[in-house]
Amino acid sequence: MKISEQWLREWVNPDVDTQALAHQLTMAGLEVDAVEPVAGAFSGVVVGEIVSAEPHPDADKLRLCRVNAGAESLQVVCGAPNARVGLKAPFAQVGAVLPGDFRIRKAKLRGQASEGMLCAEAELGLSEADAGLMELAPEAPVGTDLREYLGLDDQVIEVDLTPNRADCLSMLGIAREVALLNGVPMCSPEIAPVLPTIERTFDVVLDAPERCPRYVGRVIEGVDLSRPSPLWLQERLRRAGVRSIDPAVDVTNYVLLELGQPMHAFDLDTLQGGIVVRCARAGESLELLDGQTLEPHESSLVIADHERPLALAGIMGGQASAVSAGSCNLFLESAFFTPQPMAGQARGYGLHTDSSHRFERGVDFTLQRRAMERATALLLEIAGGNAGPVVEVVDEAHLPSRAPVALRAARIPRVLGLDMPAADVERILGGLGLDVTASEEGWLCEVPGWRFDIAIEADLLEELARVYGYERLPTRRIRADLAMPTQDETRLSLRPVRSHLSSRGYNEAITYSFVEPELQRLFDPDTPPVSLTNPISADMAVMRTSLLPGLVGVARRNLNRQQGRLRLYETGLRFVPAGKGLLQEPMLCLLLAGPRQPEGWDAKRDGADFYDLKGDIESLFRIARREGELRFVASERSALHPGRTAAIHLDGEEVGYLGALHPSVRASLDLDMDIYVAEIATRGLLSARMPAFTPVSRFPVIRRDIAVVVDKTVTAGELAENVRTVAGPYFEDFTLFDVYEGKGIDPKRKSLAMGLTFRDQSRTLSDEEVTEVVQQVIDSLRKNYNAEQRS
Repeated sequence: MKISEQWLREWVNPDVDTQALAHQLTMAGLEVDAVEPVAGAFSGVVVGEIVSAEPHPDADKLRLCRVNAGAESLQVVCGAPNARVGLKAPFAQVGAVLPGDFRIRKAKLRGQASEGMLCAEAELGLSEADAGLMELAPEAPVGTDLREYLGLDDQVIEVDLTPNRADCLSMLGIAREVALLNGVPMCSPEIAPVLPTIERTFDVVLDAPERCPRYVGRVIEGVDLSRPSPLWLQERLRRAGVRSIDPAVDVTNYVLLELGQPMHAFDLDTLQGGIVVRCARAGESLELLDGQTLEPHESSLVIADHERPLALAGIMGGQASAVSAGSCNLFLESAFFTPQPMAGQARGYGLHTDSSHRFERGVDFTLQRRAMERATALLLEIAGGNAGPVVEVVDEAHLPSRAPVALRAARIPRVLGLDMPAADVERILGGLGLDVTASEEGWLCEVPGWRFDIAIEADLLEELARVYGYERLPTRRIRADLAMPTQDETRLSLRPVRSHLSSRGYNEAITYSFVEPELQRLFDPDTPPVSLTNPISADMAVMRTSLLPGLVGVARRNLNRQQGRLRLYETGLRFVPAGKGLLQEPMLCLLLAGPRQPEGWDAKRDGADFYDLKGDIESLFRIARREGELRFVASERSALHPGRTAAIHLDGEEVGYLGALHPSVRASLDLDMDIYVAEIATRGLLSARMPAFTPVSRFPVIRRDIAVVVDKTVTAGELAENVRTVAGPYFEDFTLFDVYEGKGIDPKRKSLAMGLTFRDQSRTLSDEEVTEVVQQVIDSLRKNYNAEQRS
């Protein structure tokens, strides 16, 4: 927001210079981005009047103008298209210095003497307008120094406000802050009610009171909008970055800048029946003031008459009811729109206006009638006319309810680090507009209508710190009784997991928690995701229920950029609806594709497969010393190949899955190589077994190898589990070293060769003992899996 320092000092005039004032605002949380003069550096420029204008004898586009500069009449050669008799414009006399250290001298242009220069706004550094001479008001005193006449010895302070400080989007709000920071009174303009001189009114109906609980309107007849706005009004608008248009628009813009209340003026003669504040209806269209025509969404609030929509409520008016130079009867509106429904409405149409900027953040819901009286008085003063009675329609039940906020005195030293006197607390909070009442524990504060950002005690503490001065708060060392915490060796962090994966050639990826709905359905069609109300883009419209879509997207981008060997992992949350809540579960996702080994002269070029990823997962669980509890069970899952997918079980509980992407999924994503993925809940990885020492045995191991033929449906994991169950206390290790299918074996069966290792910690086992145990194993396999021993 841009504010004129001169205008601000009419409201409140502290004894500080411009730079100190800017520093105060910044330190109070209203960051000042820039302080710039309202005009360029120039001197010797006065108000001049063109008393004659004749064509140049030797140039078609030039004119010989006689300019009255007050003390004398001078000839000037001018090429501006709007140079005409009676025009008053800035006149740079001989010897004047313009911005850029440009000095005016006597000159001859096409053989004619020119004793000065008539100026455009751009030549004086007032704006970028250079299409013609700057036109001054007809009553401008000829010969008066232009800087003095326009009050150009002024600075524009540009304040970058945070979204919570909507109360400072006006001169009133900034002045309130400056008055409090400096302890000086604020002199706001007196706004007296304008007595109606006509009886005409225009009906107003609120069909959506939950979104517009207060609407104020007034009829003004007989205005003359062909009159120009006074110079002081034009200058204040210009210094705020607003272009002057006509008295009706200028006045509503001025009230917005002064009080923070957006307003709009309708051409009354174009309205039918009355005003209706309602939601848009299907099939309606509206041409806006910026020329674009749109069909408002049915969720959008519109201002309408009895026949058609007139404006997007709180955003922009419509062209059909816009005021023009020929309008003589107006209907002024001043309304309060509830901030939450307004949020994002303008952005949904690709719009952002001064009105929507304020309504989205919250406008004082008690201000509308006061703003109407101010605008009426200004408009009647500038454009004449007669005002009717004010029509105010209010739904009290839907106006914001502001609960009192309690502030405990004991919290001030605890949070801010200093004992603030009660008088200072009451002065600061009272200066912010809060109604402060002392209580047993501290104070009870009634929040004013313009502070939508104060709702809890912490907000009041923030206000105290901000106004008191962050730089004045004491700096103290943190003191606490610290004890060395115990480290639970059964709880791991992700750090060793990340380090281990990096040692095995994996690279970490970080993707968004928001994914494309179609991609989400491709990988997890059975889980309905949480949709975002206001997504960043269409590609980020739902919360991920799996980390897989994001990681596969990373793989696709890498493969498209000729990275043929991928080892990727990501840790993060997945978001799964659970009853009335949302389960946010930490997960680890792995992805493997391409050659098993990096390219090299001694490296084989065979591709990685399911078992490479399975081995990486087994190595991960060794970190938690839980590899003995890990089981892989054949399974099926959406987006994965049904013959190459397994569920991961830990101590009997399913904690994840791994497998190859289904060919149809790869085809839909334009992936031309096998890709293996896994997703594991990190709760299993981070819950470790307590380390325990096992002495090294002095006695040798005995190994027996056996081969059995079983049905193809029997997995090696099932056999291993059976062996561990019946092999007895001396059993130490199981190794599967061969799988054979083919000649000499029933086509429906397969041969598995296993190595069984036995050892006793206290003695050397005998062959007879081991042979007996191995026979028990064979008998159990024969009984449970119809196994046949191969010789």
